Amino acid sequence: MAATSESDGMRDMRRDAASLRRYWPLAALVLGTGLVLATGAHRYLSLEALIAHRDRLQGFVAEHGVLALAAYTLVYIGVVALSLPGAAVLTVLGGFLFGWLVGGVVTVLAATVGSTVVFLIARTSFGEGLVRKAGPRLTKLADSFRADAFTYLLFLRLVPLFPFWLVNLAPALVGTPLKTFVLATLIGIMPGTFAFAFAGAGLDSVVAAQHHAREACLAAGHGDCVVTLHVGALVTPQLLAAFGALGLMALIPVVAKRIWGKHVRPLDATGGGT
Repeated sequence: MAATSESDGMRDMRRDAASLRRYWPLAALVLGTGLVLATGAHRYLSLEALIAHRDRLQGFVAEHGVLALAAYTLVYIGVVALSLPGAAVLTVLGGFLFGWLVGGVVTVLAATVGSTVVFLIARTSFGEGLVRKAGPRLTKLADSFRADAFTYLLFLRLVPLFPFWLVNLAPALVGTPLKTFVLATLIGIMPGTFAFAFAGAGLDSVVAAQHHAREACLAAGHGDCVVTLHVGALVTPQLLAAFGALGLMALIPVVAKRIWGKHVRPLDATGGGT
């Protein structure tokens, strides 16, 4: 009897230890984000930093092209995985340093990898348990999302109205398959990524002018030499409208399915209609 109780106790301890281990990746991710924010390293992800270090960055790319591209890729994956602000600036930087095509392709791949890291950690730590415990209404919503996960996720990626980190996290909580998440992310972020990379590729003259203006300001002894260029200036109403149109197009299959599903009646057992 005592041996049985001891055995049950050991099993409970192993079960508790396994339950705690699944939260380690999440804890590491939160800790990493906190350390970066606490040290202020994320402040380097700005157009002001790009302008201040323009010559050094371009020189490094010219001398160590492959290494620079690898470093950019790793930094981008880290920024997305840690859900840090500044991914848009990095996308512009990718186009600025490597050209819109190479910068765009590498950024799409890096962003997809970083997003997948968040997705897998969230799925490992929480799975669908969090949604199931939230009640039948949220469970029903999760089931509806999962039924057309690719289309809904593609819409969320195409329309830049939702926080990127949230779109990485939510699908994991509702049980979206990994393959669906990766494919929808890869396709959905392409338009926005290449738009920003293309804008970055054409910024050289603008950045050069801002760089010289800042250097002249500092040389004159002024302490308030601010950069007037910001990423928000690249997001025009026309660009947002284009993304919105793409997002609505992505929802067409779901809308059609809902409409046709109401009018199409299932066949009876004999294979004919009613």
